[in-house]
Amino acid sequence: MKAVLNERPAMTAPHLLTHLSDIAAEYDAVFCDIWGVIHNGKRHFPEAYDALRRFKAERGPVVLISNSPRPQAGLKAQLADLGVHDDAFSAIVSSGDATRTFLKDYATKGSAWVIGPERDAPLYEGLGVDLSGTPETAAFISCTGLFDDENDTLEQYHPDLKAAARRGIPMICANPDRIVQRGDQIIYCAGTLADIYMAFGGEVIMAGKPYAPIYDLCYQALNAVAGREVDRSRILAIGDGLPTDVLGANGQGLDLIFIAAGIHALEATNAEGQLDAQLLVKVLESEKASARYVSTALAW
Repeated sequence: MKAVLNERPAMTAPHLLTHLSDIAAEYDAVFCDIWGVIHNGKRHFPEAYDALRRFKAERGPVVLISNSPRPQAGLKAQLADLGVHDDAFSAIVSSGDATRTFLKDYATKGSAWVIGPERDAPLYEGLGVDLSGTPETAAFISCTGLFDDENDTLEQYHPDLKAAARRGIPMICANPDRIVQRGDQIIYCAGTLADIYMAFGGEVIMAGKPYAPIYDLCYQALNAVAGREVDRSRILAIGDGLPTDVLGANGQGLDLIFIAAGIHALEATNAEGQLDAQLLVKVLESEKASARYVSTALAW
């Protein structure tokens, strides 16, 4: 695995947060995850949308940071379709944006075996990547997700992944997320296929959260919007993914609001649907992670 994380800070007990406005004055900018915090793939969350609009209007820039394999233009269009507009954000940075650098470099080595749906085709535009490769002929794999993430099983990918791993070709994983919640359904992402490929002995390259390349792009976007270099101690990260958002913020030394009622809802809440302090600590300790704040949802 390339793109090594920085050393993680020691864990501290998170503060339960109800309103972003309670801490907004401490920060000049926000790095906010999209899926699971702002929307669930089917609808946007009005309180989260309002919170980001208020922060941008009253405090400073909001950079949306997503592990989607789509370049930022596609994400902006998707957000608009869900009713989220640029009054709530200043810039968007995606894993797809960060991954394009790796794809451009590997395009000179030969063809790619592409794993993922046709909707992710914009990832390859203008890079000159030969997309005709197979597990037996490709020089590398480009994985954006399952071909049909609502119906495919993980097991059906095993034979081809084993064949590619035996050949020793690397996989470029454009979305490190393992799962997302689409409406009421849990969907496997490219990160799960990357885990399987590594288990078969394959090499995986990632640029998205929690790895540094996507954060480098975020700082560039933030500083361009702000017109200055923003002190990292004044940047607040927000996300619901423990292995991605939380560890990514920890690796960058950023304060974080962990939205624990997202994909980790069952792990961090009790039978009454309330955040449970002991369960929350176990969730964070499972990844040796930390969060300054925890909330059930983003609200102003």
